[in-house]
Parts: sequence; C-alpha cells; structure tokens
Amino acid sequence: MAETSLIDGLRQMRRRDDLPDIENNKYLYEALNQNKREGLMLAVRARTISLFIIGAFLIYLSPNWYVLYYEVLIVGFLLIGWAQIKIGRVERSRAELLLILFDLALLTIVLVVPNPWDPRPWSVAMQFKFGNFPYFFILLAGAALAYSWRTLLPVTIFTVALWIGAYFWAVSQPDAIAEISESVREVLGGYSNIAHFVDPGTIPIEPRIQEVLIFALVAGILGLNGWRTSRLLVRQAGVARERANLSRHFPPNIVDTLAESDQPLGEVRAQPVAVLFADIVGFTKMAEAETPERIVGVLRQFHARMEACVFDNHGTLDKFLGDGLMATFGTPVTTAEDAANALRCAAAMHQAMEIWNEQRVKEGATAIRLSVGIHYGTVVLGDIGSERRLEYAVLGDVVNVASRLESLTRELNARVVVSGELMEAAGGEKIARDLRYVENGTQAIRGRDETVKTWLQPLTLPPGLT
Repeated sequence: MAETSLIDGLRQMRRRDDLPDIENNKYLYEALNQNKREGLMLAVRARTISLFIIGAFLIYLSPNWYVLYYEVLIVGFLLIGWAQIKIGRVERSRAELLLILFDLALLTIVLVVPNPWDPRPWSVAMQFKFGNFPYFFILLAGAALAYSWRTLLPVTIFTVALWIGAYFWAVSQPDAIAEISESVREVLGGYSNIAHFVDPGTIPIEPRIQEVLIFALVAGILGLNGWRTSRLLVRQAGVARERANLSRHFPPNIVDTLAESDQPLGEVRAQPVAVLFADIVGFTKMAEAETPERIVGVLRQFHARMEACVFDNHGTLDKFLGDGLMATFGTPVTTAEDAANALRCAAAMHQAMEIWNEQRVKEGATAIRLSVGIHYGTVVLGDIGSERRLEYAVLGDVVNVASRLESLTRELNARVVVSGELMEAAGGEKIARDLRYVENGTQAIRGRDETVKTWLQPLTLPPGLT
C-alpha cells in the first residue's frame, strides 16, 4: 500500500509539472524562457570562474610544462559552456542532452586517463586514488542552475554510466608499474584491507559505488528543489496572466488595487458611477459594403483606440458591444473625478477618431462617425449569472439611460449627449464651457416615465463625412 501511494504521488507530481498550455500561455513561456536564459548565464559564469580557479590550482600542484594538457582541456570545457548558451531553449532538446553527455564524458576522460604528456611513470589505477570524482559535482551544480529538474535525471544516469564504465575499462588495463604493485603485495600480503590503498595497480569498486550513490542522492535533492522552484515559477506566470486579464478591463492603477486586495471587488453594493456608451453610427450599412475580414479589422482598430481612451482616463472597460462599448467610471472604487473623467474620455475618443479618420480618408476609406452617451447615478455592482459562470456587472437605471442618451445623438445631431446629473457631478457649467457642451433642455427617454435634463456637444463633421 505504501509503495502504491508513493508511486501515485510521484505520478501526480509529474502531471502537475506538465505544462500543456505553455504554447497558449505566453506569460508562462516568457517566464520559463527568461528563467532558462538566466540559469544558463549564471551556470556558464560560475563554470568559467570555477575553471579559472581549477586551472590556477593545477599549475600550483604541478608547475611543469605538461600541465598544459589540462589547461587545453579547460578551454574545451569553456567552449562547451558557450555552446550551452547558444542552443539552450525552453523545450526538451536532444542537442542539449548530447552536449551534457559530451561534457560529462570529457570530464570522465580527464579524471581517468593519465596525462599523456607527463613523462613520469603512472598507472590508470592511480587516477582513481586521487579521489577526483567531486569534480562531477561542479557540473551537477551547473546543471541545476541551467536546466529543469527533469534534466538532472539524465545527468545522473550519464554520470553513473560513465564512471562505472570507466572503472571497468580501468581494471582491464595493464599495470604500468607492475613491479611496485608486486612489492606492495609481498610486504602487505597479510593486510589486504590496507594493501588496496597502497597498491598502485588495484582499484576497489566499493568507493566507486559510494561516489555514484552520493552523487545520485545529491542530484535527487537538487531535483526536488528544482521542481519546487518550477511550481513557484508557474504560479507567478499565472499571476501575470491574471493581471493581464484584469488590465483588459481596468486601468493600471485599478489593476494594482485589485491585485493587492484580498477581496478587491467586494460584496454586492450600490454606489455612484458614471456610465458611458460609445457606438459607430451607421455601422450596419458600412458592413454591407465590406468583406467580413475588413470589418473585423476595422472593429479591432476601433476597439483598441477606444480602450486606450477609457484606460487613459481611469475608466473601466465593462464590455465590447459589437461596434460599440460600455465603460464605467467609479468602479470598483469611486473618486471625486469619476464624472469629469467620463467627459474627458469622450473628448479623447473623438480626438482619436479624428486622427484615425484622417488616415482612413488618405487610404481611400470612408470616415467613421462616433456617438457617445453618458449618465451618472447610483448603480448596483455585483456578480450575475449561475453557479457555472459568473460575471461582474453594473446594473440599474443609470445603465439604461446612458444607452438611450447615446441613441439620442442621431436625433439631436450631436457627437455626445450627457445627462444633467453627469454634468453637475463633473463640475457644472464651467466644465461644460471648457468642453464646448450646450444645454439642451429635458428629453424623454424611451421606457422611462421621467425626463432627463441633457447637455450635448454639437456634431462637427470630420473630413469625408457628408
């Protein structure tokens, strides 16, 4: 039972670490890619510093010309590090695994094969007696920095296979200093447990097993830490995606507020809000003369420009409505500038449309007329929908009136129609004069018994409109 639970736990760990949406989640891919590049750079820098230290240490140990053999091999390790940076990428890579294998194989050769330039008598077995295996831990540490926790498994397998393989190769080699080995055996014939430490021709296997066993255990611990770090990275990428999703609806300052609060949207409540509707006049007729692809392209450009105006004026994009949109000012947090921000947003929208229309006319396209309606009052904020799908919504008479005011722009030949409540909350006649609004009396609103006092901004036809 315990064994089954352990296996199931490891399988769940693996499934949780699988990243099937990496291609669809650009934030996750960017986070993993940045982490991989940073890890590779740190690993190569650490490798370079370590190799320079080792190179200097070897010269100290053996201040002779034949130490250049090891210095040349150190250059080879530096080149492998440079190649790791060049081919490193987030996805699983056979080229990276091949480079890791080559790296470990080169180190095995360095540690097991005697220096061919050294004229002094030496044996392959004596290489093992120097206890050089800890150099493998330098490569293991670099792999933990540069690669995912999964890669530590092939690093461990390669190291164990190479080191044990090198052992069997070494024991098959002839003893280069057999006369010394024979003398040692004669002197220490009754002390076999001591003889193998002194005999230059023997290579005990027990220390080799201990070396690779400790290496595998350390690699496993580093892999576990790497798995934990990767989960943290995935969670951070998820937070980045959530913030990006929020930024599609809220301006940056509100996104920060939402991200930092435990209950950012709060419970269902009523509060004063400015509601803005914007729409393309005559869009249906315009769509009849264009291809679906061009219409979609126009809408995307329109939405992008209007969205920027909303966010630049501290508004919240509630939703796109085909050829229009609904925005609110004062959600989720109210301020004294909400009504004024709505008026400034309408002005920015028309300015953006004028610039865009100039470009469209130069390209031979027709200009687009924008209409805007804004109302201010108390709305209800809360989640609507079902248990399976909820949507945070702004509800109430204010929303309906704002939509009707936008429709009135056609009848009143106006660019913007706003309610008296909105103008009063924004600053009254002063801001009306500054933004060139004129009072228009009261207007009947379809579906509402009470009339609404209105202000309007007269229509100034942009170039290309008749």
